[in-house]
Amino acid sequence: MELLVQIIILLIGLSLILFGANYLVDGASSIAKKFGLSEFVIGLTIVGIGTSAPEMVVSFLSSLQGKSDMAIGNIVGSNIFNTMLILGVTAMISPLVITRNNLRRDIPLNIAVTLLLILLGMNCTLFGIGKADQLSRIDGLIMLAIFAWYLWKSFTKDENKNEDVEDIGEGIKVHSGLLSTVMVIGGLAGLIIGGRLFVNAATEIALFFKVSDKFIAITVMAAGTSMPELATCIVAALKGRGQLALGNILGSNISNILLILGGAALINPLSFGGMTIVDLGTVLVCSIFIFLSSYLFRKNKLDRTEGIILLLMEAGYMWYLIVNL
Repeated sequence: MELLVQIIILLIGLSLILFGANYLVDGASSIAKKFGLSEFVIGLTIVGIGTSAPEMVVSFLSSLQGKSDMAIGNIVGSNIFNTMLILGVTAMISPLVITRNNLRRDIPLNIAVTLLLILLGMNCTLFGIGKADQLSRIDGLIMLAIFAWYLWKSFTKDENKNEDVEDIGEGIKVHSGLLSTVMVIGGLAGLIIGGRLFVNAATEIALFFKVSDKFIAITVMAAGTSMPELATCIVAALKGRGQLALGNILGSNISNILLILGGAALINPLSFGGMTIVDLGTVLVCSIFIFLSSYLFRKNKLDRTEGIILLLMEAGYMWYLIVNL
């Protein structure tokens, strides 16, 4: 009976996520057109950060409770899920155009931030610094400072104004500023509440089948907290908003590392003892793959072939986790 209740809650959470994603995409696209911002910048900031809210809740609470494996595993798993499964599925629905600015700034920043996480978190193993691998409060401050710079740059660079605005100029209903804001806030609320219900129910179901904490964090929790990104990207792809989808994933991944793990480390230093080189290496490899996608198959596009490759990579990583339970 308890299992049935959790399954029902899971489905309710998923429904809220889907409705929230639809309103968020419409509201964000309306804002992008109204203020002359590219849909990529909106996806990178408002949508990217907003859909990372479930990860923030889980990782901050885990940090407060001293559960480093949960806090870090949730973010590592989410970024892998975001890049491999979500972008893979999105590319299968509609190939994603990779712009010049994506190649010059946004994708390299995603790679650099991932490298920073590995270098700071594994400083004992890599450089012999300190007594154990961990993100300290100073590391957290550094990451939050970089995140503040990243946000400032995203909104102030002249090249962000009008890039790809023509891509969103047609077929978008422009609402009033108030209604657009209400749609974005309401959509985010649906994503956050739905994501939380989904995570809690999925965790209870996983515990019912008696799997480990790390496995829960890096699979069930990561997938659950990434449901907003999945729903948002699928809706964006179906509506032909490829840059919104790509910006959402890159923005979410960058926010996950800099804002969420930075903030979680500030609350409580995070031990990397539960993370393996395979876990962190997978995050880096899939980040680099997005960059390489610009030069593979269809140039400057993440197409269906690369979407299939990403999905196969995700399946391979899941197989590794299951084998090493």
